[in-house]
Amino acid sequence: MGDVLAGNHATWEFDSDSVLIRFERGARTGIRTPKLFQALGERRVPYEALSSVTLGPGKRGTVVLRAVPRPGADPLVEAAAGQLKESVDPYRLVLPADRETLAEYYADELRAGIRDGREPAERYLVAAPEAPLQFKAYDAKASFDGKRVSFRWFWTGASTAKWKAGDQVLPVGELEGVEWRSPELFNGYLRMLRRDDVSGTAAPEPAPADHDPAAVVFGLGYGPVHESLPFAAAVLEAVQGASARRPPANRALVAAGAVATAAVRSDPADVAERIRHLGELHRAGLVTDEEFSAKKAELLAEL
Repeated sequence: MGDVLAGNHATWEFDSDSVLIRFERGARTGIRTPKLFQALGERRVPYEALSSVTLGPGKRGTVVLRAVPRPGADPLVEAAAGQLKESVDPYRLVLPADRETLAEYYADELRAGIRDGREPAERYLVAAPEAPLQFKAYDAKASFDGKRVSFRWFWTGASTAKWKAGDQVLPVGELEGVEWRSPELFNGYLRMLRRDDVSGTAAPEPAPADHDPAAVVFGLGYGPVHESLPFAAAVLEAVQGASARRPPANRALVAAGAVATAAVRSDPADVAERIRHLGELHRAGLVTDEEFSAKKAELLAEL
């Protein structure tokens, strides 16, 4: 098609097999654009990623054109798991009511391009935000470089259980997914879900998020939606890619991977900072003498 339909926060550019959604910063309408839209920038959505299209009345003299993604087609939607507010739904285009006829035309064009209907997608069809990504949660700085997720605990926020476990580096090949709870809800968090080990033993039941070293928790002003949700989506996409490439389980290969991971050396300044934080916990009586000595030796071994 090649046409463009401009709404309050975005423009939809229609092509023969996809729609390019460009999120604007409110310059055209003067309406403040949600930070999630600003963070996403733009997204190309293939028609095969959609299950249906709706058009209906909105608020204050508007109409809303909404494309409904197929289950399993968009890692962002999968990570959100229905928790996004309507106002930050990236598949909604809000238009002035006097453009309803034009919107109906494009809705029909989209419907004509949909092929697979409501069947779940076998793989992600909409790209997640690209790594590297990072954000600050209440108890840690979370980083993702495309291959591994890292949690660096904040001594002012992390629980004793997390400090004892130490900073975490979680390769995507060891994960089966993520669990995201919106920071706009009470007790929000992002948890990395580990896959079953090579022996077929199920991963243990996770601890509460504030005591689980595979999770970071959100507090007021920490881990906002526009930072933590794209992060979760990028990890999900990487996990799916790693799963598709993963050969049959082989203990020798797993052992070799563990050796390779252990061979990675940490930045001396980073290790020194972590030892300083550990010392503060020790002096505060939150870590025993034995735990302090063992953890310090572990950190020094990373040099």
